[in-house]
Amino acid sequence: MSVFLRDLLRFRRGPWEMVASIIIALGVFMLMQPFILFGYTYSFIITLVGTVMFLIVSHFPQ
Repeated sequence: MSVFLRDLLRFRRGPWEMVASIIIALGVFMLMQPFILFGYTYSFIITLVGTVMFLIVSHFPQ
């Protein structure tokens, strides 16, 4: 098992912050793209979920 997956399962801060940051970036990308209405519709929710997730995982142990 890779170190990244092991740390995800142990609820370590680093990998979970990376996942939350990727979700935030995905939400921002969905907000800026002009082609797919589904992506634009749910972009705010995805960005909000990533932000709340980042706030929660910032309290995880190193």
